[in-house]
Amino acid sequence: MATRKLFELCGADPQRVFSPYCWRTRMALAHKGLDHDTIPWRFTETDALAPHGADKVPVLLDGDMVLSDSWDIALYLEDAYPDRPSLFGGAGGRAMGRMLNWWGDVAVIGGIFPMIALDIHGHLRPAEQAYFRDSREKRLGRTLEQAAADRDTAVEAFRRSLLPMRMTLKTQPYLGGDAPNYADYIVFGGFQWARAISAFRLLKEDDPVYAWRETLLDAFGGMARRAPGYPV
Repeated sequence: MATRKLFELCGADPQRVFSPYCWRTRMALAHKGLDHDTIPWRFTETDALAPHGADKVPVLLDGDMVLSDSWDIALYLEDAYPDRPSLFGGAGGRAMGRMLNWWGDVAVIGGIFPMIALDIHGHLRPAEQAYFRDSREKRLGRTLEQAAADRDTAVEAFRRSLLPMRMTLKTQPYLGGDAPNYADYIVFGGFQWARAISAFRLLKEDDPVYAWRETLLDAFGGMARRAPGYPV
């Protein structure tokens, strides 16, 4: 049993972890070579997190330390385990990672969410479905079904929004440079979230972003590829 425990979002299937933020943390832990045990968590199980002062995942328990928020967890892992492979490659990488963290939230996760929200709903238990529909339809300003109906058009705009990333990957293999680092895991978390929960194809196979995603699916012994998901 690992000393670290990670609360991770799941639906009806406890093995299907689908939070983009949890996947950022999963990849960061694997990068550092740190084992952890997963504690499946669902949207309505707020009581499970309350003792740790949190109301959403990921939440990492590492001995006496309690960390929430994927960015704060990454900073903690970097500082607490300096003898392990670096997530940032120094102060400059950490500063750039902060910008990419916001870009990943707004452009990647924000761009993907309307297209897969209905698929997420389909993977939840009835209790979570009611909560999810009410809260997310308020956020979207329309029904989950209406959001899904537009996705064949929306995905084209989403693909265009990835142009800066695409141009970067034409000149270097990873966002982090010659090898992946937390910059890559920030963005990959969004794609792995979608892959875990939806059969909708976000990327074309001739896209450099698709090839980049494939390499990260195979990273760490294929950890992400082995996780329950769709072959898209």
